[in-house]
Amino acid sequence: MDLGIKGKRALVCASSKGLGLGCAEALAEAGVNLVMNARGAEALEAAAADIRARFGVEVTTVAADVTTPEGQAEVLAAAGEPDILVTNAGGPPPGLWSDWDRDDFIAALDANMLTPIALMKACLPAMMERGWGRIVNITSQSVKAPIAVLGLSNAARTGLTGYVAGTSRQVAASGVTINNLLPGIHATDRAKSLDEGVSRTQSVSLEDARAQREASIPAHRYGTAEEFGQTCAFLCSRHAGFIVGQNILLDGGATNATI
Repeated sequence: MDLGIKGKRALVCASSKGLGLGCAEALAEAGVNLVMNARGAEALEAAAADIRARFGVEVTTVAADVTTPEGQAEVLAAAGEPDILVTNAGGPPPGLWSDWDRDDFIAALDANMLTPIALMKACLPAMMERGWGRIVNITSQSVKAPIAVLGLSNAARTGLTGYVAGTSRQVAASGVTINNLLPGIHATDRAKSLDEGVSRTQSVSLEDARAQREASIPAHRYGTAEEFGQTCAFLCSRHAGFIVGQNILLDGGATNATI
């Protein structure tokens, strides 16, 4: 399918690895020029070089922490006025309700709520003026059904979801869509980190921890960054202009809900 976005420009945050990289690759395959961001310069440059070689698109890299005001300023300066924005940032650490204090919640809100809001506010005016734009926020399945050990993520990402619900409907008439992608467990560094936590607390091997989690997913496997990225690319396409303010689960059926 021709997604109709060849030659457009996308800012993809936290895109040197994992789900962010999957989104960057899928957009590049559709002919989109990229501004890629990550904290680690080495992994970022390697990912960008691979994308340039495989897809022949322009790729600008910005090694910065996008959860800080300074990092946001750097990526926005490099991106100019992007047609597409994909927000993403690593999730806060797991734990129990008794583990977290105010500073922990502020850090989670900064990374997983206030950062995407700041980026959206910066990019929306130009998108609306041009009459076209696509924003996709990578959130979590936890906004549909809370995950007890991810209380910080539950709180911050649900706050972002509420913001998007209202804002997306205010900008849709200008040809701009905002939607959220809600990943379940995918085969990324984040999943490995969570499995390592289960391995430690339950005194089982990493392989057994993963097998245990896979068994809890109706698809009986982890998702892949590639299939996640292709879903993101479709939401950014010319075909998705009537999808507004939606929260799309990619979790292999793990969230047990009718709607």
